[in-house]
Amino acid sequence: MLIIAGLGNPGAKYSENRHNIGFMAVDAIHRRHRFSPWSKKFKAEIAEGEIAGEKVLLMKPQTFMNLSGEAVGEAMRFYKLKPADIVAIHDELDLPAGRARMKTGGGHGGHNGLRSLDAHCGKDYRRLRLGIGHPGDKERVHGHVLGDFAKIDRTWLDPLLDAIADNADLLLQPDESKLMNKLALATGGKEETAKVKTEKPAGQSHIRQARNSAQPKKLPETGPMAEMLKRMFSKKGD
Repeated sequence: MLIIAGLGNPGAKYSENRHNIGFMAVDAIHRRHRFSPWSKKFKAEIAEGEIAGEKVLLMKPQTFMNLSGEAVGEAMRFYKLKPADIVAIHDELDLPAGRARMKTGGGHGGHNGLRSLDAHCGKDYRRLRLGIGHPGDKERVHGHVLGDFAKIDRTWLDPLLDAIADNADLLLQPDESKLMNKLALATGGKEETAKVKTEKPAGQSHIRQARNSAQPKKLPETGPMAEMLKRMFSKKGD
């Protein structure tokens, strides 16, 4: 069994907060796949189901963010699982909004939900880090994470959540690159790739570029300029 735990704070007051993107992701998975209705157990809302033939327990700890590990740790011990059987989905200040990264183990980076998971589950669980961006000023961090997503954020947030749900089977695989690629494409990575390709023609020498752009134009046939152009555009090489 795999536990996919979205981190967040319970209650309508927090439901649209940036800090609750983990809850949002797990809700999206629940809607897209065959899971039982939400019920309460392990100090959490849980739903049981299967993804790609594997048993999965979705969790939304109801302990508030700072005590998330109490709920996840209780479920981990009940099912006799290891930290490697846990995927925590959470908000990440240190990633630009809409970016996603997978990580196994490591520090909590000041994230209180991860700090609690470290204490109750050990550190060797996998984390799907979902970027919410940094407000730029340390004093504004608290208001930023506990603030609601703006309407304009939906241009990347909804595609990201949909892509996580569509590709939830990749959360079960050790190769993280496939999932990262899917999420990047869903949030605009395809446009960035296309841009790189259009800028690639640099590899040609300056003279060859000049030749390609200048050839359609009518060139002077006599005079010093004509002699120079003949030498530049001759077939003897650049």
